Amino acid sequence: MSEPLLQAVDLQCERDDRELFRALNFTIAAGTLTRVEGPNGSGKTTLLRILAGLNDSFSGRLLWQGEPRDARREEFLRNLLYIGHRPGIKPLLTPIENLRGLLAGRQQVADTVLRQALEGTGLAGYQDVPCRNLSAGQQRRVALARLLISDEPLWILDEAFTALDFHGVEGLERLLVERAANGGAVVVTTHHDLRLPDIHRIVLGATAVAGDHGATCQQAGEAHVH
Repeated sequence: MSEPLLQAVDLQCERDDRELFRALNFTIAAGTLTRVEGPNGSGKTTLLRILAGLNDSFSGRLLWQGEPRDARREEFLRNLLYIGHRPGIKPLLTPIENLRGLLAGRQQVADTVLRQALEGTGLAGYQDVPCRNLSAGQQRRVALARLLISDEPLWILDEAFTALDFHGVEGLERLLVERAANGGAVVVTTHHDLRLPDIHRIVLGATAVAGDHGATCQQAGEAHVH
């Protein structure tokens, strides 16, 4: 049996002298879709930033393919696509210029492919319009166009559905399901009512009984996976 892509062992994190979570154990395997859930302030974004290597204020261990993540950090980062709560779009650049910049140093992609990716997220005809003239939802679609050309096996997406309309939500749901079906691993937070088949859940800031995919934590402030 192959090692999971990412494994968390006894993660604990505090912020402003308040414990966000403790005794958090879970695995992220290839071919899975995992949603991080919890009320506002429970640490969802903090957890995703920890997983993505952007926050080192935690205790516990993170393993990448069975070995300490920090010992294989460069390899881990090459295999990760992280899109944060903010889309990271520069308003003075066009969608194609933004996408080209987001891929710089990671992938060499022809402009024809970039244009096709932007078309795939509903931005046909807007590829050369400065992003400052686009709506919030359209700017989010610029960032999400990366998903259509990504070759990284692990996606970590924080509030990826923010500002998307109904058709954008449907398209992103299909893309995430297809990604998992093709062997990729997706970790996502969202306030959207995400109801997809075989989705795993990491629940923060709640008291619950364990389910099928992880450890049991019974006290408020802890976390569980199912």
